[in-house]
Amino acid sequence: MMQNLYLLGGLLFSILPLINAQTCNSTSLCPSIAPCCSEYGYCGTGSYCLGGCEPLYSFKSTSCRPNPICQSQETNFNDLSRVQSNGTKFDGNATAYDWVVNTGVLVPSPSGDGVRLTLRESDQGTKISSTRYIHYGSIDFVLESSKWNGVVTAAITMSDVKDEIDWEFPGATTDKVQTNYWFLGVANYSATEGAAADISSDASSNFHTYTFDWQEDYINWLIDGQVVRTVLKTDTLSDDGSQFKYPSTPSRIQLSIWPAGISSSAQGTIDWAGGMIDWSDPDYVSNGYFWNTLQSVNISCASEQGQSITTTGWSYQGNDTQGIPIVDVTNASTLLSASELKAVPIKNGQIFSLVGILSLFALSGITLL
Repeated sequence: MMQNLYLLGGLLFSILPLINAQTCNSTSLCPSIAPCCSEYGYCGTGSYCLGGCEPLYSFKSTSCRPNPICQSQETNFNDLSRVQSNGTKFDGNATAYDWVVNTGVLVPSPSGDGVRLTLRESDQGTKISSTRYIHYGSIDFVLESSKWNGVVTAAITMSDVKDEIDWEFPGATTDKVQTNYWFLGVANYSATEGAAADISSDASSNFHTYTFDWQEDYINWLIDGQVVRTVLKTDTLSDDGSQFKYPSTPSRIQLSIWPAGISSSAQGTIDWAGGMIDWSDPDYVSNGYFWNTLQSVNISCASEQGQSITTTGWSYQGNDTQGIPIVDVTNASTLLSASELKAVPIKNGQIFSLVGILSLFALSGITLL
């Protein structure tokens, strides 16, 4: 037994640096022992295989759990019973929860008109994500933005392969909002992707409805029912005519508040957000946080061919000849098993399955008893 413990300790010591360094990208896929590439570019199991799991950088495109199928619904954030406040406990069951808190803390609004997403000096803000994905349809966000220099509010869609559509409220600019879209994570800050829209009244002290009308052939951005921007899919054809650079993959809905005006940010980001954050601001001192206020989100899913009452979600099948991800409906489970939920925290915030690590010992001929 003692010899096995020594061997166990030695093997752990030898593999932890390897596990800790395991990242994933287009040229380095995840290994079978940690098959899922997280949205932050690290390999692992368990929660790494759920929302945001990058299928094309994982061990196989099917290593990630399917994206839970869209369901038309409205969430009023005065009621948090359908919000899982601890994202690490979420097992992929989108029938149990509609939203997951990925980072940060939600605080009920003192005026009873929704929930505050908070930002503290000691954290990176708050982000929540829908447990289900949307693949075309419309989304109405009713919210009040943040209002302080360097503090950004965002309401977006984000796919596992980094297709993205944005509303972004930078810093102290409370009479305008930024509209953006990205294709497969390619950030091109030209007038084609990013544009500003006027808001009729102060966005930080008045609730407005911000809408994505995302269809297969166009995207409309609307404020209080009025279209402020339209992008046609035909407008996004690449210069060489080979592909449309248009968001077209199933996406989670995400809302956040985050610190752009901090020393670790690029100067361009700081300037865009209105400058450095003033942590001595009276609002921060009296409350202990900065915030935005989310009142409701209304989701209307588009009708799609191929879905049936047994369809559970969408699954990636690799890329086509033009490098566009292929997505199809599936009946496969979106859930993690009980053993997959048991995870061991590793340095740098990575999480690896205890079962996966123990399998290394079994392959090495080591038993624990």
